[in-house]
Amino acid sequence: MLKFLEYALLIAGLLFFQTGCRQSADSDQPKDISEIVVGFAQIGAESAWRTANTESIISEAKKRNIQLKFSDAQQKQENQIKAFRSFIAQNVDVIGFSPVVESGWGPVLREAKEAGIPVILVDRAVDETDESLWVTVIGSDFILEGERAGKWLIENYQRVKRPDKRMNVVNIVELQGTVGSAPANDRYRGFRNALAGHPNFKIIKTQTGEFTRAKGKEVMEAFLKSDGKKIDVLYSHNDDMALGAIQAIEAYGQRPGKDIIIISIDAVRGAFEAMAAGKLNVTVECSPLLGPQFYDAVEALIRGETIPKRIVTDEGVFPMEVAEKELPNRKY
Repeated sequence: MLKFLEYALLIAGLLFFQTGCRQSADSDQPKDISEIVVGFAQIGAESAWRTANTESIISEAKKRNIQLKFSDAQQKQENQIKAFRSFIAQNVDVIGFSPVVESGWGPVLREAKEAGIPVILVDRAVDETDESLWVTVIGSDFILEGERAGKWLIENYQRVKRPDKRMNVVNIVELQGTVGSAPANDRYRGFRNALAGHPNFKIIKTQTGEFTRAKGKEVMEAFLKSDGKKIDVLYSHNDDMALGAIQAIEAYGQRPGKDIIIISIDAVRGAFEAMAAGKLNVTVECSPLLGPQFYDAVEALIRGETIPKRIVTDEGVFPMEVAEKELPNRKY
């Protein structure tokens, strides 16, 4: 009788073990794409570029039948952190976000890691030493964008300048993006990298325009009031600020694109319209259409694949001369 009980218990244990293993294996199976839930914490809607970026994130999720929980932080880091923690509480599969600023993300990123939720940075990076807190960064090389802007200026100023504009010293004013943000920091650095070794190109004023058209206009008005006759070039960290500055330059009685050379970054449709009108000289591309790359990475993660730590978008430089031809092709 004892041997029979021992035998029965042994059989039961083996069945339990096999069932447990099968359940464990089943739980490790990749989730079906249609079951993916993604949380995305967006910065806000500070520019035409950001609006196009949001549209790309939302429309691509619909196209792929991915459930998206979307949050607009209205340019406030505390709102993004709150959304982040909400996504963690809801146990989403992946979190994507474009950080308002670079610093201050360590605690909430560690919370996501502890919860086993992978994080993808879209468009902007963070200033954290522990790179295991995110899977990848998708977007542009902002330093390269700044370098391209500076390189264009050095190579083309002599050609596009007004005949009576002096060349011995080229005075530049700069409209920076949001203070502490990755694109503002890197576009600032990249532009100066390009100007190194060219002492005749001198930045005489630099101030944040917060990536908005209204603030760009306001700051440019102040630049013109204090140094209007000295300004040869405006370098703007995005097109929206440049478009606001164009309004200020015209109100001041000067001709944007002629009296003041204007270089900006993003390559939004409004910049091409301004170039076609002769009011903006060049825009360096920074594509906002990151939805397809973002969800490619999400799906690769769900399939258990390894993805690169950095995914850089392929982009170009568009001078005034190609604006009319390129304008119909702009999707944002």
